[in-house]
Amino acid sequence: MVAESLSFRSRLAWKEKFKGFVAVNGGTAFLKPTTFMNRCGESVGTCASFYRVEPGELLVVHDDMELEFSKIELRTGGGLAGHNGLKDIVRVLGTKEFERLRFGISRPARGSPAQYVLARFSRDEEPILTDLTARAAALVESRIRSELP
Repeated sequence: MVAESLSFRSRLAWKEKFKGFVAVNGGTAFLKPTTFMNRCGESVGTCASFYRVEPGELLVVHDDMELEFSKIELRTGGGLAGHNGLKDIVRVLGTKEFERLRFGISRPARGSPAQYVLARFSRDEEPILTDLTARAAALVESRIRSELP
């Protein structure tokens, strides 16, 4: 959702590669893994290796139940809070020291967390998503600009 909110999304030509979809814009590669979330490390690791990206140069955008819905936070490293996708990326890269854009989705009030993260957003959350993904995309773009020489 965040990739689809980037201001230059129309210039991204997505190609199926690395068990995902990859697009390159300037010197930045974008990856949308198509593996199961708990196996996305393979996609991320293969792509990072191909483009010779060190873990410290990665920005992983992910949902985070530990953050309140509509909160967005940039951080490097830190705990994984049971996030199986992050655990798999760490397993493959061998480090937690990569940047993360945490996209808050809150914890479910009841029911299975696994079912919750796979479900659609609620009717109350849906109207906020456009603004939320735009804010997250703006942070990604700002981060990219700060890396340019």
